[in-house]
Amino acid sequence: MTIKLPVVAFRNIFRNLRRSILSAVAIAVSAMSIVLLLALVDSMQSDMAHNLISFYTGQVRIRNAQFAKYERYNPLHLSLDAQQILPVVSSVDGVKAVTQRINFPVNLYLHEQNNGALAVGVDFSTETAFIDFDKLVSKGRLPKAGANEMLIGSVLANELGLGLGDKVTMLTSTALRGSNAMTFQIVGIASFPVGALNAKTLYVPLDRAQYLLRMEGQVQEILLLTQDGFKEKEVAKAVKTALEDTLSLETETKAWNELNTMYSLIVLAKAIYYVIGFIFFILGSTVIINTTMMVIYERMREIGTMGALGMQGKELTKLFLLEGSFISIAGSTLGTIVGVIIVFVMSRMGLNFSEAMSGIDMEVSSILYPQVSWFTAFFVWVYAIIIASLSTFIPSRRASKIQIVEALRYV
Repeated sequence: MTIKLPVVAFRNIFRNLRRSILSAVAIAVSAMSIVLLLALVDSMQSDMAHNLISFYTGQVRIRNAQFAKYERYNPLHLSLDAQQILPVVSSVDGVKAVTQRINFPVNLYLHEQNNGALAVGVDFSTETAFIDFDKLVSKGRLPKAGANEMLIGSVLANELGLGLGDKVTMLTSTALRGSNAMTFQIVGIASFPVGALNAKTLYVPLDRAQYLLRMEGQVQEILLLTQDGFKEKEVAKAVKTALEDTLSLETETKAWNELNTMYSLIVLAKAIYYVIGFIFFILGSTVIINTTMMVIYERMREIGTMGALGMQGKELTKLFLLEGSFISIAGSTLGTIVGVIIVFVMSRMGLNFSEAMSGIDMEVSSILYPQVSWFTAFFVWVYAIIIASLSTFIPSRRASKIQIVEALRYV
């Protein structure tokens, strides 16, 4: 029997338009939900990666080999000699930028009370490759090297009732396990993207931190940025080897994505969401399965007539499979487009998680700006079409097994 199956299948969709629309909407809702979910996870992953590299670990972090073992005790004596290490590190292929930092807990003595905070001693001249401080400073300016000045997070400043020009006495433990205090003047207030940085962190010049901590010439960690085309893990391995060969120095030198458990969990969650997406599409496809089964029983006499005219079982299967595929394409296209439009709007407006993430120490920005990933959108579109189309195969096979005589007698 000669018949244009795609034309007939397309025409049959409009025989019961409401039912076809319901099936398409089920697939559309599934596709839209997965586009939004993956866009949110993608934005969290890229945002966390940026924050980790900028504010916490660089792309490669170098520490004393024993530091991690005793980290809970704040072992500042397990430090690195910056003057020896920096020339060796800078000569390694793939290293683009280098900076030094010291992280140390402090008590800010105000109004006869101690307030806990985290201080970071940095070299502001080399930090520009890692952190765009000029964009983050909302009031004032950056501290100058050699001056007792500090840059403070906006939330911490607000909670302590501090402003530009105020002086704060900082009390901390030194590398020699003694205590020391120094008074700093607030010359800048910054609005950091990560809530924890805003609420608990302040930055001071590296040389003043070294003096306060009795760490002259020493730093806690050295952070690196790699050149384009170089893999972080390979550069980390090369740096570690160079330090061992040149200085006979054992270090903990690791790439940024080896240092954060939460980032690994987000990568794992992304893979799980693809599985959830598969389940969503299966659930949405049950509507198409149900619709196809109903259509088969409603058109039993028609199936018998087409069989009597010479249509083979494979052609019947293909006919109903095409009907389901056309509905799947329409639903997947609609859902993907709507999802992309919503993500585009969110990328302009942003999603504010400040309240939800208050008190949570996580390296994700308080305001996320999901971005449209065309690869993800295309993947979801194809994914939905394939799964929804294949779901119609089982009921379509039912049509090919119907006996012609039985179908013609069906009322």
